[in-house]
Amino acid sequence: MRLKTFDASSLTPTEMQSYLHYAIAPRPICFASTIDKNGKVNLSPFSFFNVFSINPPICVFSPTSRARDNTTKHTLENVLEIPECVINIVNYDMVQQTYLTSIDYPRGINEFSKAGFTELASETVKPPRVAESTVQLECVVNDVISLGKNGGAGNLVIAEVKRIHINEEILDANGKIDAHKIDLVARLGGDWYCRITGNNLFKIAKPTDYAGIGMGVDAFPKEVKNSTVLTGNNLGLLGLVKTLPSDEEVEAFSKTDEMKELLDATIDSHNRTLRLHLKAKHLLDNGRVMDAWKVLLM
Repeated sequence: MRLKTFDASSLTPTEMQSYLHYAIAPRPICFASTIDKNGKVNLSPFSFFNVFSINPPICVFSPTSRARDNTTKHTLENVLEIPECVINIVNYDMVQQTYLTSIDYPRGINEFSKAGFTELASETVKPPRVAESTVQLECVVNDVISLGKNGGAGNLVIAEVKRIHINEEILDANGKIDAHKIDLVARLGGDWYCRITGNNLFKIAKPTDYAGIGMGVDAFPKEVKNSTVLTGNNLGLLGLVKTLPSDEEVEAFSKTDEMKELLDATIDSHNRTLRLHLKAKHLLDNGRVMDAWKVLLM
């Protein structure tokens, strides 16, 4: 791998923005509705956004000052006047309308109307919700932290969630949000976005699913750790296992029908190791982690 290195001070804000936006992605979108002291509503998306605490439930998003002239955005001005907001989660069905609200309309223009969204009265805060959003978070703003004085500087809006509204159509049988149904979108660099669909969803088992602290890659036999077949993801799965299969378990698995043909083949030791590692990789790709270890230890 050849690395191209930059000192941050050598990059213009535009160059820095491009590198960071493309590299730190995908980013969830905070679609924030706010209100000023005169009751004027604003609606704007921000991709500098995430959840940072559960107890208390805290989301943080960051309206940056405009790089071209260092002016502030209406969302920031509003939360400083009325420290409340609603974070409306963006899904695929509304993403193009959401993008329309990123235009710098003059102060006082209602982006709900410009983008064709429906205002829905909130229950605990003054700013309205976006009725089309499948998840709406009513929040009070606990603090706003300025990160700099120059154009492009962020302002961390620390928002505490007070009430959550969820469209029942995206819930599973247990009342939890179904990742296949919510149809989220996320921000990438430039004009790029991504859509979270069933085809690109996958699960990673928690370490606790393997009954304890995993052994880690450093404990692997040398030929496994240095395998030319197994990927980093494969090694990560193997490292979750707490203890290796016993010799008796390895021996029993070697006598199964799926392994006898491979082991009985008249091949040299190098090719045999290669085929064993390919078999282990196949097992790992199908979630059979302990069976993969049995193959690697044969």
